[in-house]
Amino acid sequence: MAAYDLLALGAAACWAVGSVMSVMPSRHLGAFAFTRWRMAMVAVMLWSVVAVTGSWRSFAPADWGVMAVSGLIGIFIGDTALFSAMNRLGPRRAGVLFATHAAFSAALGFVLLGERMSPQALLGAVLTLAGVMTAMALGRHKDETHEWEANHGHVGSGVALALLAALCQAVGSLVAKPVMAAHVDPVMASAVRVTVATAAHGVLLLSGFQAARATQAPTARVLVRTGLNGFIAMGIGMTLVLLALEKGDVGMVAILSSVSPILVLPLLWLQLKRAPAPGAWVGAILTVLGTGLILWR
Repeated sequence: MAAYDLLALGAAACWAVGSVMSVMPSRHLGAFAFTRWRMAMVAVMLWSVVAVTGSWRSFAPADWGVMAVSGLIGIFIGDTALFSAMNRLGPRRAGVLFATHAAFSAALGFVLLGERMSPQALLGAVLTLAGVMTAMALGRHKDETHEWEANHGHVGSGVALALLAALCQAVGSLVAKPVMAAHVDPVMASAVRVTVATAAHGVLLLSGFQAARATQAPTARVLVRTGLNGFIAMGIGMTLVLLALEKGDVGMVAILSSVSPILVLPLLWLQLKRAPAPGAWVGAILTVLGTGLILWR
């Protein structure tokens, strides 16, 4: 088992916790405002670490531009689209669609970077993706009435936004891969990505774009939840992914990190006070088997 495997799985765990924590503040503030507040808080956290470690000194000028592009695509567009989709579809259905970023990443890595998988790893990847899709697509009870399973807005637009988020996640990782392969500081790389995305959100707000405004005024509880979400999902999770990309292939890192929807299931069990449907357990078993094949090499 390679170290980057564990890093990618750690990122998946962070994203699973973050997705469940984001539902309340994202629906309170709206996707754009929630993402903007979240990014601004994470940027402060990351730059504080960079200031203490002095890692900015070893960051080459060219790296700034590459990570800025990665941040604009993967975070500014990708995260905003994801939370817009989650507000419409809920965390379970948005999660199954976002998990397609693994397939996008594997395809892009194959075409553009020449990445290849062994037959065993390929079988594991197929089982993992099939398990994630099965668990999330069949994970709902027919009589489920919880608010998180209700539609809020147009379903078609929610699907399109989730797929856009998945594609942006894949492209953002692909862009960042060459810089991370040079073993730059991952916290510094994360700080640049988040800061550029935050600035883009600020420009969008100042331009008068109506959707960028908060739908409700932020409360202390919402801001605390938003900051904690950012620390776990972006501050830790995103940094773990960048660390994994130092040595891991884009496709393999994406596949392992895509198991986050499976990790969401027990969290939803706690929230909904009800065990997942049988389809979710079948998907979870397939995912465990697939992940085992990938790790056992």
